[in-house]
Amino acid sequence: MTDITPPRPIAILASSAPPRTKPSNYPEPFFSRMAKREKRPLGDLFGLKNFGVNLTRLAPGGESALLHRHSKQDEFVYVLEGEPTLVTDQTEVQLSPGMCAGFPAQGIAHQLVNRTDRDVVYLEIGDRTAGDEGSYPVDDLKAALGPDGWAFTHKDGTAY
Repeated sequence: MTDITPPRPIAILASSAPPRTKPSNYPEPFFSRMAKREKRPLGDLFGLKNFGVNLTRLAPGGESALLHRHSKQDEFVYVLEGEPTLVTDQTEVQLSPGMCAGFPAQGIAHQLVNRTDRDVVYLEIGDRTAGDEGSYPVDDLKAALGPDGWAFTHKDGTAY
């Protein structure tokens, strides 16, 4: 019996990409905070290995992630619809369609929050540098990217 892999698409309508089946990898009590976020991994559909691209939708009250920064990975967001608030550990900025923001590794902590009554849609692009770690200045959480994905612990290293 042979394993037949379906061919990768050349182009698709981004909104038709299947959403992630699991809305978050965070442990509770953080997992449930991502209930109003839907990610459609676009880069994976095309076999991209060096960087990821997600079409992300935040319902009213939704958050992109916990306030965080990466040790090695850069991130970039481009707003398509709605008006999310970019929250950082330094300030807050109201974004609108056509605006973008970038976050170099070891830079400011950041997240997008939807404080409006309409959905927010944006592209998020990030590299996939091995050995990355995530730090969370507000929450008791620490993340390490390993061969099997993200592993989360308390800041003191104890398991959730």
